[in-house]
Amino acid sequence: MEIGSKLRTARNEKGITQEQAAELLGVSRQTISNWENNKSYPDIISVIKMSDIFSVSLDHLLKEEKSMKQTYQDFLEESTNTVKAKRNLEKIILLSTYFVIWVVAMIVFWNIKGPITAGLNITFRWILLPLLLLISTVTVAKNDYWGKGNWLCILGAAITFLTVPYTEFAEELGTATFSFRFPNFGYMVIGVIVSLCGIGIGVYWKKKATSKEKL
Repeated sequence: MEIGSKLRTARNEKGITQEQAAELLGVSRQTISNWENNKSYPDIISVIKMSDIFSVSLDHLLKEEKSMKQTYQDFLEESTNTVKAKRNLEKIILLSTYFVIWVVAMIVFWNIKGPITAGLNITFRWILLPLLLLISTVTVAKNDYWGKGNWLCILGAAITFLTVPYTEFAEELGTATFSFRFPNFGYMVIGVIVSLCGIGIGVYWKKKATSKEKL
């Protein structure tokens, strides 16, 4: 008996409909149907959850002829490792991109003291850094990269924005003046607000996507 048939039998014996099972697992009814008809395989987390929901052992669900059991276990392991590797790669790319832009901004505002700072001020302080922070926090919350730790992004934003100094170059009546202020608490507030908005948007996006999947 293939795993799909075992899942269907265990669900029916428990008196649970496909819709109810889908709601308990946080997937669509069509997904449950595909699993039970062997059109696709459930991931290992879902198998464990179904074992608890249907009150059957994992050994019962996965017990096949030796070759078949090994093939399915290999599939689960490979799928799990692939998902983990993909998520880790996404995290690395996201963090690396943000910190590279932040480092460049730090170099610019800590070392350049001249008219060029005015243009770079708009580029880095009011476009690149806020936009990248917004995209990063939305992505983190939407994909739930670190669970409750997602909110630590706000602390990270506060620190990185705090360390970008306020710089201003002005020339009035033939006299050049240069202003420099650190730490930049005003800009830190901007970082906190942007990151809060990003986390909020990401959480809302994730909830909407989950709701649609359950339909």
